[in-house]
Amino acid sequence: MSLLGMGEAGGNKLTSVDFEIFGDVQGVCFRMYTEKQGLYLGLVGWVKNTHSGTVVGQVQGPAHKVEDMKVWLSKEGSPSSRITRASFSNQRSIDKLELSGFKTRF
Repeated sequence: MSLLGMGEAGGNKLTSVDFEIFGDVQGVCFRMYTEKQGLYLGLVGWVKNTHSGTVVGQVQGPAHKVEDMKVWLSKEGSPSSRITRASFSNQRSIDKLELSGFKTRF
């Protein structure tokens, strides 16, 4: 798939979604694996730990790849993580990517 034309009509609609992952997701390399998976799927975004023990972030990219990431975030995660719940919010179509790269925030 070419990066040209992303965001134009033709099945390459861009989507942005916020996420929060609950369970044993801190201290298990969840952020590092989320970053790797996002880059592997060709997405942009960010991820960070919260004070309440969850992991939050945002991903943006082609809608079908964002859906793949949502499945990964809710069912797979890092090898040592135990995900009990994944919450997705503010899902919206975007005309162009608003972020660059995939970063861990602190």
